[in-house]
Amino acid sequence: MVVDELADEPVDRLFHALADTTRRDIVRRCTREAVSVSRLAQAYPMSFAAVQKHVAVLERAGLVVKQRQGREQLVRTDPAALDRARLALDQLEMTWRARVDRMSALLGQAEETLEREQDR
Repeated sequence: MVVDELADEPVDRLFHALADTTRRDIVRRCTREAVSVSRLAQAYPMSFAAVQKHVAVLERAGLVVKQRQGREQLVRTDPAALDRARLALDQLEMTWRARVDRMSALLGQAEETLEREQDR
């Protein structure tokens, strides 16, 4: 399977944003429906400004999109960003599986060599 390489900087922003428990929870809440920032702020034991900062980190990472509706800012999760996270993890898995396969092959060759030498 050939997978397009994702650039490091956007992937770094993505996983930095997902590294925080509150931000992951915001992503989950906004997956089901668009939620106002003020309603999000009511759900956490922190200031409105702190929640706004979390939303800004998520927005810079492309995980959420904000849209104005009247006086409120609604936040919704961008499913394409979750696909990018999944793709980045898939790429890491493919890299490590390839390394493990190469190590297995090398160990197999070394074992065969040892067996031949012992048979002599």
